[in-house]
Amino acid sequence: MSTTTRKVVLAGGSGFLGQQLAEWFAERDWDVVVLTRDAGHRTPHARFVTWDAKTLGPWAAELDGATALVNLAGRSVNCRYQARNRELILSSRIDSTRVLGQAVARCEQLPRVWLNSSTATIYKHSFDRPMDELTGVIAGSPEAHDQFSVDVAQAWEQAFDEAAAPRTRKVALRTAIVLGTAPGTAYRILRRLARCGLGGSIAGGKQYMSWLHETDFCRAVEWLIDRDDLAGPVNLAAPEPVTNRQFMQVLRTACGMPFGLPAARWMLEIGMLLLRSQAELVIKSRRVVPTRLTAAGFTFRFPNLASAIGDLEHRLARDANLAVNFRPAPRLSCRRMKLHGPDAKGINHVQGIAAFQFRGGGSRPA
Repeated sequence: MSTTTRKVVLAGGSGFLGQQLAEWFAERDWDVVVLTRDAGHRTPHARFVTWDAKTLGPWAAELDGATALVNLAGRSVNCRYQARNRELILSSRIDSTRVLGQAVARCEQLPRVWLNSSTATIYKHSFDRPMDELTGVIAGSPEAHDQFSVDVAQAWEQAFDEAAAPRTRKVALRTAIVLGTAPGTAYRILRRLARCGLGGSIAGGKQYMSWLHETDFCRAVEWLIDRDDLAGPVNLAAPEPVTNRQFMQVLRTACGMPFGLPAARWMLEIGMLLLRSQAELVIKSRRVVPTRLTAAGFTFRFPNLASAIGDLEHRLARDANLAVNFRPAPRLSCRRMKLHGPDAKGINHVQGIAAFQFRGGGSRPA
């Protein structure tokens, strides 16, 4: 690495958000290092270094002299909150944050900035007021059944605050759901449901959904790295949160689907039980706004949902056209073949509606 090349270390960066950041920084000529437990994971955008996210090892040398450290590590919350899963959700966040703090403290040349994942779920379930970094209420709500998630978020940020890095600027990324085109992410599953006529409101549809376009996520992370005057918690969310009903309506319009079957809360509860996940992930109202980002001058490329979904649909259509243009020629055969398309009637409505939120590859950190 030359003396002029900037370096970013992405801890736990092999998931959806890490892949987006790796490609973003690599295209801007950064040296990108991903700390991962999967030794076989490879992409052309980064060097992969193995760690266990618990103990110090040779990986810690990568932090010495780095421009930025971005920690994305943490077990997925897409599971039932039984005792073992609760332990893993909490420990994976606390242990990785603590060991990174130990590694930073041992650096001869400290990283200039450390961005650590947190979550927009830290704020109280809210319909009537937006939640920001200055006046937002941090608390659980019996209605949303979210006390465990809020407790995890607070413990996560506390571990980050306690990490001994006095000469490294630290920013906690309270990130909302990130919308992107990668297969298996929340937006792709939502889109599939809408195109099948299953994209109606969920559990009444009044709960707010804070969201962020994947491009603005990457832009905001780079912007925070470059801004030496911002530290502490920062909300990564678009400035215009929408209700679940509004979200699904915009998505149906973009997909050309005039209707969408809704799912009542009792249907959601059953679906989430079958999917081994938690209804809280859907029913909690997250009305989070990015006050610190906008006050400091950050401008969103996609500030409203219609523009964000319009861009994602344009990119998906472009990629589909490229795939058609480069499709290999079919092999000739003398045998007559009977083709069968997918049977849309076989789609399970309850499980499908519930699934869209939570197979998102890390689209929401916690």
